[in-house]
Amino acid sequence: MTNPLNELRALASRAENRRTETGIPRVAMVQGAIPEHMLAAVYDPMINLILQGSKSMTVGDRTLRYDPATYFVMSIELPAVGTVHPAATGEPYLAVSLTLDPTVLSTLLADVPMPARRYEHDAGFSVAAVTPELMDAWLRMLRLMDHPESIAALAPAYEREILYRVLQGSHGWMLREIAAPDTAMARVSLAIQWIRRDFAEPIRVEALAQKAAMSVSAFHRHFKAVTTLSPLQYQKRVRLLQARSLMVASAKSVTSAAFEVGYESATQFSRDYARIFGLPPARDAARIVGETKGLIDSSAFN
Repeated sequence: MTNPLNELRALASRAENRRTETGIPRVAMVQGAIPEHMLAAVYDPMINLILQGSKSMTVGDRTLRYDPATYFVMSIELPAVGTVHPAATGEPYLAVSLTLDPTVLSTLLADVPMPARRYEHDAGFSVAAVTPELMDAWLRMLRLMDHPESIAALAPAYEREILYRVLQGSHGWMLREIAAPDTAMARVSLAIQWIRRDFAEPIRVEALAQKAAMSVSAFHRHFKAVTTLSPLQYQKRVRLLQARSLMVASAKSVTSAAFEVGYESATQFSRDYARIFGLPPARDAARIVGETKGLIDSSAFN
């Protein structure tokens, strides 16, 4: 009998060292070394299964590391920094992911009995152990890459099974919380959407709390519990990530990028930027551009 993990590795080995679409809705894969700047982003809610090597994810001051014995669940949009590592025996990092669709999740939840709620406060991301049933569902999903004519008929069923297995696991409560409209996590998710939409504008925690139908203290407590960041820290991370993109992709100056993302002081922007990314903005942008050019030049000879 074929080892499911080995077969999954063989299927996902077609990926490149960037997000690689599979042709299956919401399912992607990646392989090999990935530049650090590509792993610093606001991540969409997802289930991420490591097939080879390992990955570290840092959100705020919390870092989680996971490997082929575990999978990562992120139930809410979070600014995070990832780092990938090859296997101890040298094989490249290899992973697959499923982006969460609220509509699919809500429909499934209507058919799944609701267990007792676990905790009042927990982060919107965590690591759990892979079960044979979850591995098997992933395997059937990726096999569809070789049968594209069957994707429309079978992928929705396999997606529901993957979600079902996660819902039945130790972190299923996170998916339930985000899909139910009146939970604290769902309200924090709405606040995050408001922050991301108007990230360049000043925010008032009082206004966000009112929109989320919470007291200021309760909103701040829930927001920090779910994201490990305060609302203002979350906005700052979003601003800095956007500014980095402007400097690298659009060749914006440090001052232009700072003002465009909502900073009133380029000096304060540079201090915040260096604190998060480890280098002053101009040096960091130059480093990324140089690394990207090196990767392009290298690939031209392969």
